[in-house]
Amino acid sequence: MVKRRDLFKLGALAGGAAMIPVLASEDTGVQAFARPAAHRHHATTTFSGRAVDAPEPFTVPLPLPPALKPAAVLPDADVYRVTTRPAVAELLPGLQTPVLTYGGSYIGPTIRATTGRRVIVHHTNTLDMGTAVHLHGAHVPAAHDGFPTDLINPGTTRTYEYPNRQAAATLWYHDHAHHMEAEHVYRGLHGFYLLEDPAERSLKLPKGAYDIPIMLTDARFADDGSLVFIMDDSGNRTTLLTNGRPAPYLPVAGRRYRLRLLNASNMRVFQLQLAGGEELVQVASDGGLLPAPAPTGTITLSAAERADVVVDFSRYPAGTELVLSDTLTGLPVLRFDVEDRVRDDSRVPSVLRPADPLPPATTVRDVTFAYDFALGWFTINGKLFDADRVDFTINRDSTEIWRIHNSTSPIGVPHNLHVHLVQFRVLDRNGVPAGQGPKDTVSVAPGETVRVQATFTDHLGRYVFHCHQLDHSSMGMMAVFEVV
Repeated sequence: MVKRRDLFKLGALAGGAAMIPVLASEDTGVQAFARPAAHRHHATTTFSGRAVDAPEPFTVPLPLPPALKPAAVLPDADVYRVTTRPAVAELLPGLQTPVLTYGGSYIGPTIRATTGRRVIVHHTNTLDMGTAVHLHGAHVPAAHDGFPTDLINPGTTRTYEYPNRQAAATLWYHDHAHHMEAEHVYRGLHGFYLLEDPAERSLKLPKGAYDIPIMLTDARFADDGSLVFIMDDSGNRTTLLTNGRPAPYLPVAGRRYRLRLLNASNMRVFQLQLAGGEELVQVASDGGLLPAPAPTGTITLSAAERADVVVDFSRYPAGTELVLSDTLTGLPVLRFDVEDRVRDDSRVPSVLRPADPLPPATTVRDVTFAYDFALGWFTINGKLFDADRVDFTINRDSTEIWRIHNSTSPIGVPHNLHVHLVQFRVLDRNGVPAGQGPKDTVSVAPGETVRVQATFTDHLGRYVFHCHQLDHSSMGMMAVFEVV
């Protein structure tokens, strides 16, 4: 193995205050982050060409990912087939971009599921590298969670079964093959999985054509339209994409719409605001409905977080143009073009889904995000990911509180925590009580401490928790827990 001095390929941190390696050294005992030869042609580790700027905003319509049709309908399950394959997509107008896809499009087809009815997905991998499909936010058996080293090898098919024994929520599926998850997701391996239930339907929230999934990503493009991937290069991924297009527009009728907002970027935080602060009514978070609607002027989403909001466009006259922007960059995300009013039977009730009482916690654990200056790596509790090491052993049916602390304040790097298998409740942030919506991902700024509580119920086995800034998890900021 090569020595430390030969290994360091440096890239700027998200905060720009330090540099990190994408390879580890022989003398640390850490497995090197080196792509197998078959992977390298997909990656851009250096870039000497000319980057292309985003086109003028509002010149392309918002595309909507199509719903995937079942290949078979069984008495108790719907069966789907998805092929992972390379494709070419028009992300920037007039340019063709090579992407990796579920089914041929930059955003994979949407799977619509119902609580209490199983979904079976046969994933066939035609790439020249392994993949692992994770249904983000789902409560599933360990064998179907997409463990990072449990790969679908090239040319093979793996079957995932999802019991859907959880409340309605906006979930999403994406690649989780360790060391490659950041690049794979960046290049297009992501899609919506929308779980519905009768209780949510009875609320009469906007549905059908008025229920819009919106995936937010960012990208760096070369002048030929190809995606430039450099690890931890978030500062140069300056083109924002909304359902795979730059600053598109969407004609909307003068009525209520439900917008399912998903931050599927690797690293970026989006701070979304409508037309300078017009009202957004949040009705759901990662794990489903809030106890009650929460009117707000700003929605902040770190990587992988979701928020469902309702916007009443009947408040605006036909011809109004409302721009949804990212206030952190000042860039437009999506323009709504309001048309004539139409009949609207939807509503936003004052009570959505009352929060269940929290059972008493029997265990308190610490999860510390840090930067190890000796190793030159981000770590969780001082360690890098090892698929064979169990970091937390958790008893089935137990309730735990996790104290998540970001100790990288000297170099100013934000992180967030995603826990597989469970939804949790955020108890407080730096001691200040937080909201009660069900979550599976939570942001932790430098120097912050966030406490979350979760109950681990029926499924046994090994799962992971990690920073969902995927460039960080790809470099080892991940750990294993086992439910016994």
